[in-house]
Amino acid sequence: MKRDIQKELLKWKTSNKRKPLLIYGARQVGKTWIMKQFGTTHFENYVYINFEKEKQLRTIFDQDYNPQRIIKLLEIHSSQKINVDKTLVIFDEIQEAPGGLTALKYFNEDFNSLHLIGAGSLLGISLKQQTSFPVGQVQFIHLYPMNFMEFLEAKNETGLHELLIDKDWDAIKTFKERYTQLLKEYFYVGGMPEAVKYCVQNESYTEIRNVQLNILKAYEQDFSKHAPNEIIPRIKMIWNSVVSQLAKENKKFIYGQIKEGARAKDFELALSWLEDYGLIYKVYRTNKANLPLKAYHDLNVFKLYVLDIGLLGALGNIQPSILLDGHQLFNEFKGAMTEQYVLQMLIQERNLNYWSNDSGAAEVDYIFENKNEIIPLEVKAAENLRSKSLKTFYEKNKNVHCYRTSLSDFRKEEWLTNIPLYGLQLFWKENNES
Repeated sequence: MKRDIQKELLKWKTSNKRKPLLIYGARQVGKTWIMKQFGTTHFENYVYINFEKEKQLRTIFDQDYNPQRIIKLLEIHSSQKINVDKTLVIFDEIQEAPGGLTALKYFNEDFNSLHLIGAGSLLGISLKQQTSFPVGQVQFIHLYPMNFMEFLEAKNETGLHELLIDKDWDAIKTFKERYTQLLKEYFYVGGMPEAVKYCVQNESYTEIRNVQLNILKAYEQDFSKHAPNEIIPRIKMIWNSVVSQLAKENKKFIYGQIKEGARAKDFELALSWLEDYGLIYKVYRTNKANLPLKAYHDLNVFKLYVLDIGLLGALGNIQPSILLDGHQLFNEFKGAMTEQYVLQMLIQERNLNYWSNDSGAAEVDYIFENKNEIIPLEVKAAENLRSKSLKTFYEKNKNVHCYRTSLSDFRKEEWLTNIPLYGLQLFWKENNES
């Protein structure tokens, strides 16, 4: 399966300013596969070390951080010659080896001709805890679940994929029904690579759901295995409350809905752990449309979304039959599935917020920056195009062009542009490149 990250990896490989690379992201988003695939397609050989499985190698950095000594030991262990121009060295689950992250500094300073990639499912947590992390000595790439464009390629829908890249809105309109059906399928399957693989192999939706449930079980096992004991119950309480929080008309995260009388300070560490692990995203409220938006965050008010739309559906026990039931899937959890989808299509390149006025009577689902422009984006499930809140926002900010995403066709008006949900991901990116 093609992944967008492959282009970034190739840029890294050919850069004359290359540093050791760290790929981070939640468990089972495809980090190991993409590293091995990259090693297979762009190098003569690769040496792969998984410090979670190969416990005897965790001491490799104990003596010192001399790259030449470490490489010699890796050659002995792997029975392979490591050629700096032709070999990719992979340190998987690097956080499990004491000194592994620190060693990257010395590889960068003393042996930066080597192509070295590290990764780990708990890397986000380890990076936050590492007091001696070599700042400025490594490069980072965050790997997310597969997006809708990657899903189309995996399904061999090359023509539909190319129409979206070209933004050929008239031709896209011709295939609206097919796009919508594939979008519904993506809402159910999501972007976890194993679930997508089962979908491509035409496995039943029951089998796909079993894959998703197994992933969720693995996450819950990680809670108990890796989180501090004192916050494990709170982590589980937050995780189990996400669906009910999103099912509210007002999706603002309410601590009291987790547990009666709960306060923010009781759950701050648990929320932070889930964020660092990569399972949740906070979308903060702002009541201003000024640059930079981050300066106007209300840090006490936010919505909480999860890693993947397919996993959200599994948490909410959405049944496969709903795929056949008109546009009902887009309205699940009061439209939260559609908001989750939009977040996944945009979160990789943008810091997302939401806007509401002081009275709370008007709310725009997302607001973000695109270069020096403010982008308000209203999310509409199906083709319900009433935009009262967006109109309220526009009346207060007439210098800002507004956007809406829905199942309606592309059209641009004086104050508002409507983008089909299935064409959302590349819209601003392609505008910037044109």
